[in-house]
Amino acid sequence: MMKDQKPPEVDLRPPSRLARAASQEIPDVMEQLDARPEGLSSEEARRRLTAIGPNALRAHRARPLRVLGRQLKSPILVLLFVTATVSVFLGEATNSVIIGVILAASIGLGFVNEFRAEQAADALHDQITHTAAVIRDGAATTIGVTEVVPGDIVRLSIGAVVPADMRLIDTHDLSCDEGILTGESLPVAKSLAVVSGEAAIAELHCCVLMGTVVLSGAATAVVVDTGPRTQFGRIAVALGAQQPQTEFQRGLGRFSLLLLEVAVALTTVIFVVNVLLHRPVIDSLLFSLAIAVGITPQLLPAVVSASLATGSRALAKQRVLVKRLVCIEDLGDMDVLVTDKTGTLTEGRISLTTVLPIGSAVTQEQLLLLGLLATEADYTVRPVSTSGLNALDAALWESPQAAATSTTGAPHIDVLPFDHDRRRTTVLVDVPHDGRMIVTKGAPEDVLAICVDIPAEAQGVLDQEYAEGGRVVAVAHAMATDRDHLRPEDESGLTLDGLLVFLDRPKSDARQALDALAALGVSVKIATGDNALVAQKVLSDIGLASGGTLIGTTIETMDDDALREAAATATIFARVSPEQKARVIRVLRRSGRSVAFLGDGVNDALALHQADIGISVETAADVAKDAADVLLLDKDLGVLAAGVMEGRRIFANTIKYVLMGASSNFGNMFSASVASLTLPFLPMTPGQILLNNLLYDTGQLAIPGDHVDPEQLLTPSHWDIGYIRRFMLLFGSISSVFDFATFALMLFVFHAGQSEFQSGWFIESIATQTLIIFAIRTRRVPFFRSRPSLGLALASFGVVGVGVWLPYSPLSRILGFHPLPFPFFLVLVAMVVAYLVLVEIAKARFFSGPAQQPGAADAPARRRGYHHRVSRRAARFTTRSPRTRSG
Repeated sequence: MMKDQKPPEVDLRPPSRLARAASQEIPDVMEQLDARPEGLSSEEARRRLTAIGPNALRAHRARPLRVLGRQLKSPILVLLFVTATVSVFLGEATNSVIIGVILAASIGLGFVNEFRAEQAADALHDQITHTAAVIRDGAATTIGVTEVVPGDIVRLSIGAVVPADMRLIDTHDLSCDEGILTGESLPVAKSLAVVSGEAAIAELHCCVLMGTVVLSGAATAVVVDTGPRTQFGRIAVALGAQQPQTEFQRGLGRFSLLLLEVAVALTTVIFVVNVLLHRPVIDSLLFSLAIAVGITPQLLPAVVSASLATGSRALAKQRVLVKRLVCIEDLGDMDVLVTDKTGTLTEGRISLTTVLPIGSAVTQEQLLLLGLLATEADYTVRPVSTSGLNALDAALWESPQAAATSTTGAPHIDVLPFDHDRRRTTVLVDVPHDGRMIVTKGAPEDVLAICVDIPAEAQGVLDQEYAEGGRVVAVAHAMATDRDHLRPEDESGLTLDGLLVFLDRPKSDARQALDALAALGVSVKIATGDNALVAQKVLSDIGLASGGTLIGTTIETMDDDALREAAATATIFARVSPEQKARVIRVLRRSGRSVAFLGDGVNDALALHQADIGISVETAADVAKDAADVLLLDKDLGVLAAGVMEGRRIFANTIKYVLMGASSNFGNMFSASVASLTLPFLPMTPGQILLNNLLYDTGQLAIPGDHVDPEQLLTPSHWDIGYIRRFMLLFGSISSVFDFATFALMLFVFHAGQSEFQSGWFIESIATQTLIIFAIRTRRVPFFRSRPSLGLALASFGVVGVGVWLPYSPLSRILGFHPLPFPFFLVLVAMVVAYLVLVEIAKARFFSGPAQQPGAADAPARRRGYHHRVSRRAARFTTRSPRTRSG
């Protein structure tokens, strides 16, 4: 379902408690909830939390039984179980024991790796916190969102994600985005008016709902329902709260389907032909089942889980947290990064540098006082806490100039809060010695638009400050002796007082980080609410050439085709609204690019949802952290480059296993199929086939820790089933050639009987399909120009050693093996060397052809639907364990 479509048919009637609260007056609601304006006591809140449970949709810790259950659901393991059961009923005790051991080992290896991966995800998720502002014990405090209980008094401000279903008890110009629940794109204005009769969710204007976002204004509300009892919880639980598959997971699915098609074709042909040749039906069935199992890389889920867990630990050391492990591969997939500049290209430490009165109406001291007063919070008492302020307001209040300016005696009467359409804050205030006035502070273009009689020099001064890289805020006022309340239409006819100029210096290492991303094939674009001249100055200061600038007003006039063409080359998108940022992301994705967006503000949430991978920071607004897939503990493009490399390393190692498993398994099983039709006995018993498969698969569990050649990290790679199919057919055929050579050697040189024949092919098969990893893992010359990790080398040679030892071991008779003469091993070494040389020749020709690499074709642009939005938002209200406050 596409993002602009309405949600699936769900029950949009409000929960009964919320509906009842919406139809009652506030005192009655407070009484029923046993709530008080001064909030709950800490003891009462703990008691309710124990009785009701955490404000979460589902518990999400790694659970051994759940992981084990997923292992048992594997179709491959089911096939193994069926094969073992059939063997037992047929009296094939040896086969059934071998298959049973293999079954247990496969389940055990898969369980250990997946459980460790889930524990790694838990450890990361425990570091991601979401909070709610509540009143407890008569004082405002901040608690973990999962600790909110019915009866809590919660304060909401712009950008807040509503933590529960709540009844409003006080509101000021509040509007919310409820599209996550209703599918409607327009903001919903809220009020305290009681709802009469039955009403749908969209009609509860006196309530705010879990998972929705505050777009403007502020409010105080009392919690009615939490967790799965909320409207959002009911929908998320009904959908199973399943995260949608990433492109990486979809690629694994397509690969599995390819193997299924090959397995079905081979096993059907083998079974039918053996029956037609009057071979025993049961033996034919067991052999066919063994071929079906043998052609599938049984430990692919374990290898993927181990790769992702290894990657998550490496990224955590780089202070990069990934909400879902599979998003690591998406991180490596990106080739365009759109980012804001504050804190990424600049230091993020904003300071007030200049106070510039315009004209002669006000002094610097008066202009600074008006700027301080035009803040949403009423700061009339020192010291001032700036923790809840935006960066510019915080820098203003923390400046040395502000320390000498008193706002005492100038209380707020009314406020029109900042929003991203108006881009200004307006207050009604009594200014000492001047009287009651309206004061506005905000983006210069938007403040100038509501001013009259603007001094002639104003625009020139503004342009000069922009050209020097300053971040500028304009201040204006109008007298309002007859006003007690503010309305939007009051923002007109103001007098411009002057400009407040701030500076945020470029980072010293910004150029180095951009160069690192460029070396990885990632182009960086800037989307900012600042003036274009400021963004251009930052790029100039760090020595980066700009490919052009698009202004928000220009973007608004362009259709999607024109914007897609312009956005492809532009480097800066300036004075863009949240909707315009999201639109830029959307058109870049439609061009076939894999787009990441890095943002931390309320105005970034839309773009974070639209991007292929949303990236935010630990200190971001809750709505931004909620929308992101990846969190940076440091807002640094340098660590992001490390994340991209880790994502690509994981994909490269996963593809190594896929290519090796697909080609080797196909070659061996094709050889076994042909041999079974021509020999008077089976080339390997079903148990030997499965043991062979498990042995070499086990050796490849070391692949996640393998080295990756630098050139494999320079560009993103994608799943390409056509490429995998071509690789499988070419290198599988080479494997079969040497299998057939082994057959000839055993029959015509050593005149081997059944057990000797099976032992010889078992050893040759283990040696060739295990050692080919050293050729497949690199496009370079193995060992000389690309060395494998020590773990992979030891594991691979160890598996070959075990394969050679088995015919001489105490288990040889049970397994149906027979010792082989020494000359066989001399010929085997020569055959393995010849095999690897031929593979190298074929590899050079294969990779020299056009588009012979995974992802040669552009990955299709991905769009996220309603299920994704609900699931992602649901993650915010998911507790990982009783001990954490994590969202």
